Amino acid sequence: MRRRPAEYRRLARRRVSDWIWFLLAIFIFAGLVLFVVHHFHPVQSQPPIRENLPEPSKTPRKTLNLTKELLSSDSLARQLSDQMTLAKAYTIISKEHGNLKLAWEFSSQIRVCQKLLSQAATSSDPLTREQSDPLITRFAQLIYKAQDNHYDISTTLVTLKSHVNALEERSKSAISQAVKFGEIASESVQKGLGCLEIRVLEEWYEKKEIRKKADEMRNSPRLVDNNLYHFCIFSDNLMAINVVINSTVSNADHPQQLVFHVVTDRVRSKSFSSWFVLNDFKGSTIEVRSVEEFSWLNSSYSPIVKRMESNKNKNYLLKYLKFYIPEILPNLEKVVFLEDDVVVQKDLTQLFSVELRGNAIGAVETCLESYNRFYKYLNFSIPILSSKFDPQTCGWAFGVNVFDLISWKRNDITGRFHYWEEKNAELALWRGGTLPAGFLSFYGLVEPLDRRWHVLGLGFDLGIDERLIESAAVVHFSGHMKPWLKLAITRYKDAWYKYLDFEGRFVSECFDERE
Repeated sequence: MRRRPAEYRRLARRRVSDWIWFLLAIFIFAGLVLFVVHHFHPVQSQPPIRENLPEPSKTPRKTLNLTKELLSSDSLARQLSDQMTLAKAYTIISKEHGNLKLAWEFSSQIRVCQKLLSQAATSSDPLTREQSDPLITRFAQLIYKAQDNHYDISTTLVTLKSHVNALEERSKSAISQAVKFGEIASESVQKGLGCLEIRVLEEWYEKKEIRKKADEMRNSPRLVDNNLYHFCIFSDNLMAINVVINSTVSNADHPQQLVFHVVTDRVRSKSFSSWFVLNDFKGSTIEVRSVEEFSWLNSSYSPIVKRMESNKNKNYLLKYLKFYIPEILPNLEKVVFLEDDVVVQKDLTQLFSVELRGNAIGAVETCLESYNRFYKYLNFSIPILSSKFDPQTCGWAFGVNVFDLISWKRNDITGRFHYWEEKNAELALWRGGTLPAGFLSFYGLVEPLDRRWHVLGLGFDLGIDERLIESAAVVHFSGHMKPWLKLAITRYKDAWYKYLDFEGRFVSECFDERE
């Protein structure tokens, strides 16, 4: 058989391979088309149809309010807290009875309980039974063990009562000590003040004209002239009195019409007289007397003097002289009393025009301060007080007071004062101080003054409004932080120091710098 030529055979193979390549190309092209369509033309599918079912409510996470838990009678935290309180009591009792092992077991469980409650409070997660049950069980076992050792409820109550009484006594003692230390600090004498008194006393003995001028002032007819404005100050602090008088005359429209009656002790009377003669107070009259001059003020007349004989403290008597003003100034009808820790910022002569309406004293009431009510100062468990006085009666303040001495004598205020001081001989009605005695002595005879006449608290209150201080006629450094002491409140010092002349002869010698 004759074979075909070679060129014919190659053409047939080429035709078959061409079909294969053609089909392959078609598949590749189709694949590319599908690829492009899939990636660049996605099918827009409709969102799934949702049934209109009610949306499930979201339950908020429950958080722990520890305060409410502790107040709730059925809470785990309350149960743990109560057991821990009882465990503390048994810890003390166990120690007192020498059972240190039981005391240590109680202490360790108390620490675990405190840690658990602290973690619950910080994480705001309520306590669970798994957390609290082991502690509750362990506390119950220990408490049963303590009771089994005869630490029964009666023993516990007696022990706790004795501890409470002991703590009360310690608290009272601490308060009493704090008051006493404050009084000592406020009455302390600066080194410069002692120097000043010595220097002016030297002038008194060296210069005869000073003694002569002081005698003239003591015998001046102005001292009994009721047409003038009379002020009385009782103190043993020369610089304090100087600031009071200087601030008063500096703010007065007519300082020549002012008369000051100063009473101190015998030791300082000469140095005080010398100081007020040597310095200019704008023509005002200043009388200095010593408390020892008042022969009528003796133990047979005054319960204060009788009490003072036991402690020999003249400063103690100076504080109570305000209750004897009619005897000290028998010829006057109206006076203004100023304490030595005040600073005058306005003309006080207008205070003499205030109508007292038959009352004996004009004073600024302190009802706005919750502490200043009668029951805060007086012991109303005593029948003699509870039957005559209302414990909610508004208190008032000494420091800046106008006295109608005619009404004083008519109502025998000094006799009232003596009566209540004798009743308080054992300090049963009040613990001490002049203010409670003033409340009782002037009861029903107090005329309230405008609060701006007398702003108190510069000796203890750090937050007095500056506008109130600026508008005040008198600011009072009541409290233990007196302006002449290092412990004074700094922001109030300028009100006091502005009336001290640090360039003056004696002040510059004795006071190196303002403290």
